[in-house]
Amino acid sequence: QVQLVESGGGLVQAGGSLRLSCAASGRTFSGYVMGWFRQAPGKEREFVAAIGWTGGSTDYADSVKGRFTISRDSAKNTVYLQMDSLKFEDTAVYYCAASRWAYRGRWHVPDKYDYWGQGTQVTVSS
Repeated sequence: QVQLVESGGGLVQAGGSLRLSCAASGRTFSGYVMGWFRQAPGKEREFVAAIGWTGGSTDYADSVKGRFTISRDSAKNTVYLQMDSLKFEDTAVYYCAASRWAYRGRWHVPDKYDYWGQGTQVTVSS
């Protein structure tokens, strides 16, 4: 069992930055692919970014590529999402997720993740 707790959300103006954190506890954190997803009101949950268990591989949704950076600190059992140049359309609840078995080609699929955090709200004002 892995417990995930997100933090760092809030209200920011367009063009600003936020850094989300996801603290993991329970089973060995380093053995999991970690992903960030988001869900806006009335929309389906969508993939944002993911990082492999070594931290050496990352993937991003096209909509955030070049603006968001995912990273992990295994010593702290924490994964981060640095969000820069935020846009109004980035407004959503952001969820952290952990996958034990997803291979890279499926990192963007929510069903491949075994554990989810409770989410943190990010609101970008235009």
